[in-house]
Amino acid sequence: MRKLIYAMNVSLDGYIAAPGDDIGWSVPSDELFRFWSDQLRATDLSLYGRRLWQTMSSYWPTGDQRPDATPAEIEFARRWRDMSKVVFSSTLDTVDWNARLVTGDAVAEISRLKAEDGGPMDIGGATLAAAAMRAGLIDEYVLATAPVLVGGGTPFFTALDDWVKLTLVETRTFPCGVILTRYRTRR
Repeated sequence: MRKLIYAMNVSLDGYIAAPGDDIGWSVPSDELFRFWSDQLRATDLSLYGRRLWQTMSSYWPTGDQRPDATPAEIEFARRWRDMSKVVFSSTLDTVDWNARLVTGDAVAEISRLKAEDGGPMDIGGATLAAAAMRAGLIDEYVLATAPVLVGGGTPFFTALDDWVKLTLVETRTFPCGVILTRYRTRR
């Protein structure tokens, strides 16, 4: 059975995007970027909601071709392009960049993917992650908490019907002031 990990940058007040889908506050430092790149390397399959997919696919397919791209960005762009991805959307018709589109029941498909053999999967996008969270499918939560208050926007966590008990398994502080916390779901 695969492990499902929900990992994102988050503001201190709990948002992954400020009002207007502004993520300018979450641009990672070099050290944090390397962490995310290492996470990508350890991931077998990435699951995306439509909005996050559109953000990622508008930049990373050619991110390694930008004249100002750092070696870490070049490596990340190549990894991102090559890795398998599943995009969940009821409004998109097609996806590219080594991705397949799922237009049906996201929870059923995520459950099916989890039951397969294979390496870890990550999930991104607040709406998609919320559905997986409510269904009890997320095994690990990774928060890179930035020292910024954005006052509103898209929350990292969704409203839940039941408590989800977690065990802290890692903390790490980056020189930029971001604090990483990793929690495992207690079952």
